[in-house]
Amino acid sequence: MNVLVTGVAGFIGYKLTSRLLEEGHRVIGIDNLNDYYDVGLKNDRLARIKHHSGFDFQQIDLADRSKMKALFDASSFDCVVNLAAQAGVRYSIENPSSYVDSNLVGFGNILEGCRHSRVKHLVYASSSSVYGLNTLMPFSVRHNVDHPISLYAASKKANELMAHTYSYLYNLPTTGLRFFTVYGPWGRPDMALFLFTRAILNNEPIKVFNNGNMKRDFTYIDDIVEGVIRVMKKIPKPDPDWSSLAPTPSSSCVPYKLYNIGNNQPVALMDFIGSIETAIGKKAVIDFLPLQPGDVPATYADVNDLIKDTGFKPSTPLDQGVQKFVDWYLGYYT
Repeated sequence: MNVLVTGVAGFIGYKLTSRLLEEGHRVIGIDNLNDYYDVGLKNDRLARIKHHSGFDFQQIDLADRSKMKALFDASSFDCVVNLAAQAGVRYSIENPSSYVDSNLVGFGNILEGCRHSRVKHLVYASSSSVYGLNTLMPFSVRHNVDHPISLYAASKKANELMAHTYSYLYNLPTTGLRFFTVYGPWGRPDMALFLFTRAILNNEPIKVFNNGNMKRDFTYIDDIVEGVIRVMKKIPKPDPDWSSLAPTPSSSCVPYKLYNIGNNQPVALMDFIGSIETAIGKKAVIDFLPLQPGDVPATYADVNDLIKDTGFKPSTPLDQGVQKFVDWYLGYYT
């Protein structure tokens, strides 16, 4: 396939592109290389794939309408995987405009490019954050998600709605993937595993919110990539069982689909910290703090639709994944 991957210097974008290149696909990767977190880490990810004969990198911002149009005019893509976004729940409270630019304007440019160049399949990153105030566990793509509690979550929910509109109006096949707390080697420095590992190694206290009463469905990066690869090959079709009288949010009468990709095994935050302590061989100093605005106490993915349609279920054990991250971190930073 000829694939466009946006956010290619990001955590998931880099790992997905590496896998696609290994499988012999051609990839054009774009990224604006913003400074939300260490640009050096992004460049180091890129350096590992930049010289592959099947890869072409272009520094483009999704919100730049003219450059995005030129990109789609110049290339024909079998599949577009949109992973570029302004990430971070807490950051969205302080910097809302960056989420509007990247996650709304930028995604609109992606949809327009796919529409006019007749892309066969658009796969895009949504987030477990869309479940917001929902408390019925596990979170299912069949549940209503109309009560987000951060602008980041609202922007991801908006992406799902925008995608459905293009599937309806222009028959563009779209698949949204709600990722659940992705972690692993080459991960994001603003995520808990990265922050906790750095602090423990530096004899600094770690900030543990909601006094440690949190659960997360931690999903190892290789499982995320496998899920994306399988979904890319499964172009959605109209759901013959979809009913306008009782509409399920996960499919439609048009080529539109949503999936959760999570480990389906929520882990208590304190147990997660214990896994990091074991991997490092050192105890953490903990600073317990209240729940932060925009955070949810627990996430738990129902992945039945993913299993049924692709035959895949994420399964990497947490201890194994954390150990791989710590080994990478020590090798990269020491």
